[in-house]
Amino acid sequence: MKDKAYWTAFYTKPRNEKSVAERLVSRGYEIYAPLRTTIRQWSDRKKKVQEPLFTSYVFACVNELQRNEILQDPGVANSVFWLGKPVVIRPAEIETIRHFLEEYPEAKAQASQFKKGHDVKVEEGVFKGESGVVREIRNNKVVVQLNTLGFELSAELRPSTLKVQSTKV
Repeated sequence: MKDKAYWTAFYTKPRNEKSVAERLVSRGYEIYAPLRTTIRQWSDRKKKVQEPLFTSYVFACVNELQRNEILQDPGVANSVFWLGKPVVIRPAEIETIRHFLEEYPEAKAQASQFKKGHDVKVEEGVFKGESGVVREIRNNKVVVQLNTLGFELSAELRPSTLKVQSTKV
């Protein structure tokens, strides 16, 4: 793996994704820092801007020597590790992200703590205190199956109103 190039991820310092990517590309590295298009509102105008899809991450196709060189960049905080080794990302995954952003340039990425099959407890709202099972995750909503009064109800709830009780799947 020392000489063979592979895709990996690096953590950047906050709000350094674009500058790190530009610096590393100018030094000849193959870098991918996916950007999404969003509209920002200022007091006097609206403007389309490019912002990182994954905050504090850049991806690079490197060998081990190059990975260590990239770690010297002032905007790079560390390598992303998995099981004690630098994470290896399949090229197909990088391509999938590229194609996805071509089709959906305004997409957002966010980590979800909820997975299908998780037992959850409702923390707010009319169902406060009720327990249920995550059946589906849609946009910014979690579809939860609630068993109350002997009936099975499904409700679309905001993730912020739920707490994971167990992670059985």
